[in-house]
Amino acid sequence: MNVRSFAIPLIATVIFLLFWELLVWANGWPNYLMASPSDLPAAYERYWNLFLVMGWQTLWRTVVGLLLAVLFGLLLGMVMGFSRTMRDALYPLLVGFNAIPKATVVPIVALLFVGAHDFNTILIAFMISFFPIAVSVSIGLSTLEPEYRDILRSLGASKMTIFWKIALPKTLPEFFGALKVAVTLAFIGTNLMEIVSPHGRGLGALFDSGKTNADYPLMFAVLIALAFLGILLYYIVVALEKIFAGWAERPAG
Repeated sequence: MNVRSFAIPLIATVIFLLFWELLVWANGWPNYLMASPSDLPAAYERYWNLFLVMGWQTLWRTVVGLLLAVLFGLLLGMVMGFSRTMRDALYPLLVGFNAIPKATVVPIVALLFVGAHDFNTILIAFMISFFPIAVSVSIGLSTLEPEYRDILRSLGASKMTIFWKIALPKTLPEFFGALKVAVTLAFIGTNLMEIVSPHGRGLGALFDSGKTNADYPLMFAVLIALAFLGILLYYIVVALEKIFAGWAERPAG
């Protein structure tokens, strides 16, 4: 990572925090109405142990849900990409499922699997994040030039060989683009379960505690912590993209 790619996001973050601070100051909002960035260090200092424990709980469950979404999304995308019939059959179902607000699904899942807090949270993170991966892989495979497939099939290559040797490398840019979206969606799913169906675990539970006690600095500190974890996972995906699909990156003009 060069200095420019590190400095520009840092400067943008500082400008955002300054604007936020000035907005609170200009409107004269007290911290029980709207916390400012200068209120957050005290919250982190007071609850640092809870942020470490609950931040880890949110992070590992999000990562597990995301990994399951990647595996399922790849398999589903392969099925839809290689078969037009399956694509026509499954795509409307996937669109319809994705259109359902997941906040309405959370209570159903919580009732179906009472007490299985980790499983419920991972399941919601998975359910909300696999869709863009499946669609991107499906589109990438369905637009694969038929000449490639015909030549490889005439040479005795199986569909799996065609996928690994030709189709997968071609779809990697679309896959990583979808994975960047799926990272944020997985965090949304995790925190939906932690907040809507509270079980005292994760940053969502810490946020809910702050809301119950009208501790606005704590609530905003949780939001910033979630943003930090999301950015961390995003840049991990960016690093993986440079390793596996760096050839597709166009030089900046």
